[in-house]
Amino acid sequence: MNHFISTELAPLWQAWNRRRYPTYLFLALCLNVILAANVSAATGDAFSRPQVYALGILGLGTVALSAYLFVVMFQPERF
Repeated sequence: MNHFISTELAPLWQAWNRRRYPTYLFLALCLNVILAANVSAATGDAFSRPQVYALGILGLGTVALSAYLFVVMFQPERF
C-alpha cells in the first residue's frame, strides 16, 4: 500500500518542487488577509478596504526585503 501511495504522490511532489513561487505567493496572500483584518481593526474605519490591503502588502514586502538583505549581508558568497 505504501509503495502505491509513494508512486502516485511522487509526480505531485516533483511538480511542487519545481513550482514553489505560486505556493509562496498563495501563502503571502493568505497572510495578507490576516494582516488586513488586524490593520482594519487597529485603525477603526479610517482606511478603506483597498488601502488596508495595500498597507498589508507593503508591510509584507518590507519584511521580505529586510530578510533578503540580511541574508545577503551575512552570506555574500551565495550571491
